[in-house]
Amino acid sequence: MSDSTTGPTSVRRWTSADLRELAWLFLRLGVTAFGGPAAHIAMMQDEVVRRRKWLSEERFLDMLGATNLIPGPNSTEMAIHIGYERARGPGLAVAGVCFIVPAMLITGALGWAYVRFGTLPAATWLLYGIKPVMIAVVVQAIGALAPKAARTTSLRLLGATAVVLAWLGVNELAVLFGAGAASVVLARLGGGPGKPTARPPAPSDERAGDRAAVLAPWLPGFAAAGSVTLPGLFWVFLKTGAVLFGSGYVLLAFLRADLVERLGWMTETQLIDAIAVGQVTPGPVFTTATFVGYLLAGPAGALVATIGIFLPAFFFVAVSGPLVPRLRRSPVAGAVLDGVNVASLALMLVVTVQLGRASLTDLPTVLLAAASALLLFRFKVNATWLVVGGGVLGWAIHHAGLAG
Repeated sequence: MSDSTTGPTSVRRWTSADLRELAWLFLRLGVTAFGGPAAHIAMMQDEVVRRRKWLSEERFLDMLGATNLIPGPNSTEMAIHIGYERARGPGLAVAGVCFIVPAMLITGALGWAYVRFGTLPAATWLLYGIKPVMIAVVVQAIGALAPKAARTTSLRLLGATAVVLAWLGVNELAVLFGAGAASVVLARLGGGPGKPTARPPAPSDERAGDRAAVLAPWLPGFAAAGSVTLPGLFWVFLKTGAVLFGSGYVLLAFLRADLVERLGWMTETQLIDAIAVGQVTPGPVFTTATFVGYLLAGPAGALVATIGIFLPAFFFVAVSGPLVPRLRRSPVAGAVLDGVNVASLALMLVVTVQLGRASLTDLPTVLLAAASALLLFRFKVNATWLVVGGGVLGWAIHHAGLAG
């Protein structure tokens, strides 16, 4: 390549002006990047490839492929990759932090408002309208992912088995790793789920970037049920950030298993509220951690949870580069990823049904969810506008006295 800034062996020396430009770009994107990871990545492509010409199209796609092969939120990792490409270690830190911080501050402010006003009718009924929309958004994400994740008969059978096991209460990590192992066995027998691709495809819609899979074991925790501590909170979110691929809604399953079922720190309703707030704000969905942390331990908890869930992304981007081509070419690694991806989709489906029970509580919420699904599937309305509209309708339904 003629542009030395785009090659893998770049020798370009960065300057303080580069850091300032990175900071400004990703602070702005952090405030305006609504619509999910695919939308975030499209905005980054427009800025760094088309407008600024920092990267070639090929280099950008290689970096996008890398984010699909390591744990963490895809769009945040793209920001970190771009920062590293532009200004090495300092750029990595500046771009990642500046993309995360605006969403963290907005979500933290909403966490404060929820704690302060959450029992008041206005706040309660805004969330009353947002929750059904969220169910429709998750269903739409599953529908977008399903053709790619369950693209063969073997993968569809693995997915159906994973649904049954998850519904029966089998540990989500056992389901995911079991599917990965089964996929490798099927591949060895010649009827495998499919060959690994040279490069993961770019997301085709606003939720297609939400690919969820697990690569690392679920690390043993030291948080005790019934006692919220900052170290325990940090550990819960650190291990969550270390094992999740993408920013898929399988995050719901892990938070529900840890915070609701195992530790008893939150109710299911609070978790749904946290996910809804994470959706209505710009930036990565993982800032749900900020909201949860504030609910459990105030401002310190919000900061600790946010650092915990995003810290692995910085680490994995920094160390994974040389390994990515080998993983991409490995038939075994490809088969494992096929299996865990379809199992993750199954896990998302089961969690959606469980959360739907808590969200669809009367006729207005059922109708709102159905209308949202119609708008998403038939008219491709941006999910962000639906979430905002759901909040407004929730408030209106309450004031009209139509809620059940």
